[in-house]
Amino acid sequence: MTFAEYLKLIDDLLLDGKTTGEIQSEAMFNYGKLNRQRMHRLEKTVKLNDSLVEKAGNIECKMLWLIVTEGWCGDAAQNIPTIEKIAAQSSNIETRYVLRDENLELIDSFLTDNARSIPKLIALDAETLETIGTWGPRPKAAMDYFHELKNQGLEKPQITENLQRWYLQDKEKSLQSEFELSLSEWSNAKQPAA
Repeated sequence: MTFAEYLKLIDDLLLDGKTTGEIQSEAMFNYGKLNRQRMHRLEKTVKLNDSLVEKAGNIECKMLWLIVTEGWCGDAAQNIPTIEKIAAQSSNIETRYVLRDENLELIDSFLTDNARSIPKLIALDAETLETIGTWGPRPKAAMDYFHELKNQGLEKPQITENLQRWYLQDKEKSLQSEFELSLSEWSNAKQPAA
């Protein structure tokens, strides 16, 4: 589904007191509602840095970014609006969204630390559909911080709260830096062998 279709799905489910995924509970609905508010805020406030805009605008190869996600996921809410803005800078990058819980075989091919962590971006050559790179579920600095918090023995709610604070302080800078590098790597992966 397109980004617009993904947002519509989330919004329609929220109107029915639901979220995406198999687990439907008041807590999951509240996560979905909060994360949709975060996405809406980021859609309006994220500003890409000039060098990333230029790099994305100069992509010459056609890519399909398949993004595995769920509406209740806090990392997805923090990263997807920026990823979508990056993709929008190039007519050669197309995004499509799939739900993790409906595509377990796919996510199981792209585990992070043996977990079905999302969001997971799978960069595909648009012509061959071969994987040319992946990203996710969060910027490396956030992932390192996550492991640090986990090693401290914090419970999941505390880890989640600390990660959300990290995202607010980082202001998508880490994500943008990583995508500048990834765009170069993925473009080079598409170059024909000499």
